[in-house]
Amino acid sequence: MSASSSSRPASQPRFMQHKIQAFRFYRFGSILYDQCNKLVYTEEMRDQAMEELDLNDRNLVVVDVGGGTGFTTTGVVKHVDGKNVTILDQSPHQLAKAKKKEHLKDCTIIEGDAENLPFPTDYADRYVSAGSIEYWPDPQRGIRESYRVLKKGGKACMIGPVYPTSWLSPFFADIWMLFPKEQDYIEWFRKAGFQDIKLKTVGPRWFRGARRHGLIIGCCVTGVKPESGDSPLQLGPQLEDLKKPTNRNPFKFLWGYTLGWIGCLYFLFVPIYMWIKDKTFPIGVQI
Repeated sequence: MSASSSSRPASQPRFMQHKIQAFRFYRFGSILYDQCNKLVYTEEMRDQAMEELDLNDRNLVVVDVGGGTGFTTTGVVKHVDGKNVTILDQSPHQLAKAKKKEHLKDCTIIEGDAENLPFPTDYADRYVSAGSIEYWPDPQRGIRESYRVLKKGGKACMIGPVYPTSWLSPFFADIWMLFPKEQDYIEWFRKAGFQDIKLKTVGPRWFRGARRHGLIIGCCVTGVKPESGDSPLQLGPQLEDLKKPTNRNPFKFLWGYTLGWIGCLYFLFVPIYMWIKDKTFPIGVQI
């Protein structure tokens, strides 16, 4: 199965599916991120995902990749000592929020690239990434990295969007960021070398299980690393490196950035729309 999640090929990432675009997006988006995030990724959803991660020992070494302001990490440190947890993100603006949270004060907080992690092979017991894969130019590379850094028997947990099926939402999904299909996640995990791959659907309670509009956080995928060492999957050069200068046309960049924000606003409107429907329609009626 193709790594692309829609008619747009994998070689043509969405407008915000670039590291530099995501970096600049969160330069401003981080201001209200924690408030807006509650519309699409609730504590209940996070706790459901934490169940799949098997955080059964406070001494587990955990890396939260694309950890941003530390919302998912907050769920991790309920079960694991903060001194064993690392939050990594490419956005210093997001990480600045995490550094201010008292319950994360013992965590290691670093800037880094999800597709080129600064950890040795066989380093961590658990890997989690929530709401980050949608910005990766090469999601397969990022999942391959999750395999590499885990110890034998370690578990990776990817929490991310799912592609919409309604008539309008696919357009806005494709101008914003990557919305994979559920099968894409499974295939990426399989190619990276993971075994015992499982997928669990999640979503805000007020959606009543509706998934046709797409979800910014819509599934949780886990896999277990069966052997020590690097992933058996070999890939070519990295598609995009934030540290290297870009020669992109500034007008094209601004156009993509603007369209990306339009897509973002649409998908912030969707959960509000679904919340209104939930309050309007009788319990038990599909919305």
